[in-house]
Amino acid sequence: MKYTVSIEIALPRERVVHLLADPAHLPKWLRGLVVHEPLSGTHGQVGTTSRVVMRSGRRTFEATETITRREPADLREIPRGSVVHFDREIVGEGMWSAVRDRLTEAGPGATLWESENEYRFSGLPMRLVGLLMPGAFRKQSQQHLRDFKAFAEEGKDVRETRD
Repeated sequence: MKYTVSIEIALPRERVVHLLADPAHLPKWLRGLVVHEPLSGTHGQVGTTSRVVMRSGRRTFEATETITRREPADLREIPRGSVVHFDREIVGEGMWSAVRDRLTEAGPGATLWESENEYRFSGLPMRLVGLLMPGAFRKQSQQHLRDFKAFAEEGKDVRETRD
């Protein structure tokens, strides 16, 4: 299963990139995040693996995330007009996922965040979920983008809102 979701954020790309790259901000916008801890490497750097635990209702999902691409590697001086890439693979029980995020300038003081998502399922339970509920994955990805936008533009913290 593959799909792409996107959102425009009313902030300069450099500000958006720095908010996304800072692990201290993850719980503020990544709804359902319980744990995001590096197992090896430095957060956000290519090759880093992290343990990720997400909760939705009474269900908990644990996975390993590996950063596969971050361009440019140095986020302090991003060349004007370039595309910023954050890519990662996520592996959990019965599921493999690749997320390829692209951040581009969408005009003065605006950023376009495009997130390409690919899922592969193994095992009957996860294959059934992927087959019967493909829209739920897209909806959750779009919700993460909306939550980040609200955090970045307005300072809203998902931990202070009801699901």
